[in-house]
Amino acid sequence: MEDVRSRLAEQVNNLRLTEINEPAQFRSFNEPAQFRSLRLVSQLQTDKIASLIYTNSGTGILALASNAINLLWRWPRNETSPNGKATTNVSPQFVQPGSGRIMTNDLTNANPAESVPCFALSKNDSYVLSASGGKVSLFNMMSFNTMASFGIPPPAATYLAFHPEDNNIIAVGMDDSTIHIYNIRRDETKVKLSGHSKRISSLAFSHVLNTLVSAGADTEMILWSSDRWERMKSTALNFTPGAMSNTQVQFHNNQIQFLAVNETQLAIYDAMRFECLNQWVVGGSSAPIVHATFSGDSQLVYASFRDGALRIFTASNLQLQCQINPSAYLQPSSPPMFPTVVAAHPLDPNQFAVGLTDGGVYVFEPLEYDGQWGVPPDQQAVSSLHRQP
Repeated sequence: MEDVRSRLAEQVNNLRLTEINEPAQFRSFNEPAQFRSLRLVSQLQTDKIASLIYTNSGTGILALASNAINLLWRWPRNETSPNGKATTNVSPQFVQPGSGRIMTNDLTNANPAESVPCFALSKNDSYVLSASGGKVSLFNMMSFNTMASFGIPPPAATYLAFHPEDNNIIAVGMDDSTIHIYNIRRDETKVKLSGHSKRISSLAFSHVLNTLVSAGADTEMILWSSDRWERMKSTALNFTPGAMSNTQVQFHNNQIQFLAVNETQLAIYDAMRFECLNQWVVGGSSAPIVHATFSGDSQLVYASFRDGALRIFTASNLQLQCQINPSAYLQPSSPPMFPTVVAAHPLDPNQFAVGLTDGGVYVFEPLEYDGQWGVPPDQQAVSSLHRQP
């Protein structure tokens, strides 16, 4: 373990904080024919999508709507898709057990105007923890049965995260600014962490560093030891006055860097030093950021914006590679739709999905000819020739 930490630390030390500017050229998609996309079909009436995630196997997508309904799609195994992996070439099946049971979250004592829907998926894809302002529910992903429920509000859960090495331990961020470390099997809270002054907006574990990073609506980010559950470091994310603070954090695959996102910026942090390595700040002509996530291999960052634009950045330096404009995939509406959340396929680094304000879910992939997002292959070849001495 120490060798891994030393190697990762050396990699981070080789990075420098750089000022990120917009590239002179980035690819802009204005027509649906310029990429592949698929809108998922549901038999249920849902409100806007509040949370979205791929299954760890890459064969399904799970969504949580703001009306407390959990939705699941799975891709079938057939000649077109022999491995059953998510793809825009095949429509997935909307999953409903024969019993007709629906995974609907408990709304006991919930305040719909203030509740923050959230969920977390176990590593084996067997269980999902989900909450919509009421009790936290543990659902079986095959039968949709409620296996357990806990945590009658107040306080209400605002973020959920499974411990990376023990599915019985979860971190529950609360709307009263505390973090509860809860043992599901024993039905007990092991410890309560205090340090934020407003509700918890995001949590992320690193199994390499044995740490937990928490982010709150107070713009504060705190590093906790996940061995002793002690506060180690903290920092405040730079913030534009008047903007909403809903900071999200997510660890890079190397488990030592993490992505921090709010309305005004994308930032890559080193978790050991708790320092910013790279930053991309929203310019005057850009709409606010709504959500962002690393690609499955952590080489890209997919970000959604309030005007409906989807932007794809290189993760190493946060350079903008391409942009999918809303006219390329959204129908005109009043009020205008936009993506509320972004999820990345865990195994295919060029596939991602978004959840919309109208309750829809879209999956995106580059054209097979392109192979990846960004500059087309023919332009890449020309660029490569120009760089040769």
